[in-house]
Amino acid sequence: MAEYLSPGVYVEEFDSGGKPMEGVGTSTAGFIGMAERGPVEGPPRLVTNFADFKRIYGGYLSADEYGDYRFLSYAVEHFFINGGARAFIARVAPGDAACAKGALPNREHPVLVMTARNPGMWGNRLKVVISSSSKAKTQIVEVLETSTGRCYAVKNGAGFWAGDVVEFSDGEQSVYNRIVKSEDNIIFFEKEFDMDVTDRQLLPEKVITTCEFNMEVRFEDIVERYDNLSFNINTANFVEKNTAKSDLISVAIQYGNAGSGTAGEGGDGSDVSGEGAGGTGKFIPPFKQLADGGAALVSVDFEGGSNGNALGMTATEFIGVDNGAGRRTGIQAFVDNDVVSIIAVPGITDSNVQLSLVSHCENLASRFAVLDIPRESRKVQDILSHRNIFDTTYAALYHPWLTVFDPLDKRNISIPPSGSVMGIYARSDNTRGVHKAPANEVVRGCVGLDVQFDKGEQDILNPKGVNLIRAFPGQGIRVWGARTASSDGNWKYINVRRLFIFIEETIKANTDWAVFEPNDEVLWVRVQRTIEVFLTNLWRGGSLVGTSPDQAFFVNIGRATMSQDDIDNGRLICIIGVAPVKPAEFVIFRITQKTREVQ
Repeated sequence: MAEYLSPGVYVEEFDSGGKPMEGVGTSTAGFIGMAERGPVEGPPRLVTNFADFKRIYGGYLSADEYGDYRFLSYAVEHFFINGGARAFIARVAPGDAACAKGALPNREHPVLVMTARNPGMWGNRLKVVISSSSKAKTQIVEVLETSTGRCYAVKNGAGFWAGDVVEFSDGEQSVYNRIVKSEDNIIFFEKEFDMDVTDRQLLPEKVITTCEFNMEVRFEDIVERYDNLSFNINTANFVEKNTAKSDLISVAIQYGNAGSGTAGEGGDGSDVSGEGAGGTGKFIPPFKQLADGGAALVSVDFEGGSNGNALGMTATEFIGVDNGAGRRTGIQAFVDNDVVSIIAVPGITDSNVQLSLVSHCENLASRFAVLDIPRESRKVQDILSHRNIFDTTYAALYHPWLTVFDPLDKRNISIPPSGSVMGIYARSDNTRGVHKAPANEVVRGCVGLDVQFDKGEQDILNPKGVNLIRAFPGQGIRVWGARTASSDGNWKYINVRRLFIFIEETIKANTDWAVFEPNDEVLWVRVQRTIEVFLTNLWRGGSLVGTSPDQAFFVNIGRATMSQDDIDNGRLICIIGVAPVKPAEFVIFRITQKTREVQ
């Protein structure tokens, strides 16, 4: 409570009503699968269109090398074609996949070891171009003798740091040295100059410059540029530090067999052995030693990248490993993501992978899995055999596979439907709302079906929770089912489960302001009012049934929902009931004959 210490008029603001609630997203997708390149560990990366995906993860994969594991790129493409807007991608790769490497040699040992950021043959197409640069230049105006040795007064010491390698040039020759200490325009060098280095002219001929380098990393049309990189670990432009955020390579300095950067190699990786600064040139910075006569550019190629044995992949790679925050792989990587609401592993119908995905969704209770059925399952009994593996309200199965045009092979191929279906989920959510069953929607970008099912077969499969995709004359190819893989009749419709996920996550995200508030009647009223306003808006938007809000939902909070023990232990318990709309799955018209009445 504010203190009032002197007479006056005071104006205070306070919250008296409910807090506005903003609905959480329902159409952000998650994909797990194989790609040409991209990170295989850590949080999934966001893409907002297929061009984004190709820039980070590469394009289409060949059937010869990847077989049935190649469908991630097609699924993501058709997700966006069918109305999706945001997707997070987790790439998986075989355990024997290798990263390409390149090295910048320094006479007998590498100095810069460059490694492709992630495994795959793509890294062999990397190229790094290095050129000399300098961040600072000045002239020596006086040589000073001190008790600790000779030092040099310079005109401007800005940009010269302890550990920097510098080049002194008098216009005819160049010698190299290293700075030991620099302050107040006074520089101490590792070795004394055995020549006249002073120059007091306005336009000096004798200058010292720091020795840095520019690095340009190229992959196809992607270019990363880093300026004024240094081997000096004490500076802000240290090469390892500045390239740490590169999407293409990681860089490390390797100090030969010693591994410490001392004695013969120096802390910046340059060669300082030999006759000293005025000797035969052994103090030359590493990138300059490569070029005859100090040429401007040095080019580094990469090799050794491998895609591994893609056809030997097992369920383990897709399920992933929980190595802790920031290091999870496969399905486990999505534990770090709280945005994705629909998720799939396109084309992977291994029961272990799909059951792991379902368990992931059930444990989080905030996302819904879209599962594919094996392409070769063409008979009703084969389809039901796969469907019977699951009993969950957090997943749905779709069949058959879709026929689409493949830009890689320039012909039609069959792809799993999960990517297209998740795009339809997003399209339906954005145009109608999450309460609308994502069915009776046209599948865009689809020219046919891998197998045609008729009404009689759907009469068997639909009640079992298999959602067929069917072609109708004059109406295109449509999703013709909206059921979960659950045996519980209360949760048999996809839109009901996804509506409840939406409601639960929205309430969770928008009521954290109540944590640590006094657990009294004032708080109860505010929480109740906040939730009632949100549910009333859902009812008005057609998400809930009933002719009035009282018929659509109820919100109870107070002494009837909490005991004194609950209140004493900080538990605020609110009981909410909602009546979701159910889809008109069977539209029945009963027609009778109207006879003429006797006059």
